[in-house]
Amino acid sequence: MLFKNGEKILFTGDSVTDAGRARPVGIVGGLGSAYVAVISDFFGAFCPEMRLPVYNTGVSGNTSRDLLARFDEDVIALQPDTAVILIGANDVWRQYDYPDYTERHVYPEEYEQNLRAMIDKAQSAKIRVILMTPFYIEPNREDPMRKRMDEYGEIVKKLAKEYGVLCIDLQKPFDKYLQYRYPAFVVWDRVHPNRIGSMLIAREFLKAVGFDGFW
Repeated sequence: MLFKNGEKILFTGDSVTDAGRARPVGIVGGLGSAYVAVISDFFGAFCPEMRLPVYNTGVSGNTSRDLLARFDEDVIALQPDTAVILIGANDVWRQYDYPDYTERHVYPEEYEQNLRAMIDKAQSAKIRVILMTPFYIEPNREDPMRKRMDEYGEIVKKLAKEYGVLCIDLQKPFDKYLQYRYPAFVVWDRVHPNRIGSMLIAREFLKAVGFDGFW
């Protein structure tokens, strides 16, 4: 497994990570109702011999611009061993639900710059980085927002390769799932997964960090 006993694992991002977590920092029962809580529960159930504290600093509505602005306080200052970053849904979404308010848009060039700055900050602080791609739970790859989200996902993959960090492609498990179920079964707006969608994210993360034998 990627993690060693005693390592602190911090998840940060937007509402997909936030999911009603406690303030100022979500821990234990305050990890929210989505994938972060599932992962923490998995550690507790199947790794009782290890101490793997999980922290959640996701903030609903955040873009990568917002996350970068609070990165020092909500990631670096907490001194995690690993920072897991899932951001980008709102960078794309604001281009479609608020098309006239361009000041709220985060276009690909800035998105890449923001992510790059976060990785640089984390690595300078000796924090391991794990990147997860944003996703859109829509099977039609020609749908404008799905197509745009895929573009942002490719930026994440490119940076992960450049920096040599683990990248977890979250679009892939949803695409596979959508071969059998309609999007509304796992998400009401194609962005915020329900408990089933959260399980899919958690499983993909756990497989990527070394729990593949459980599946």
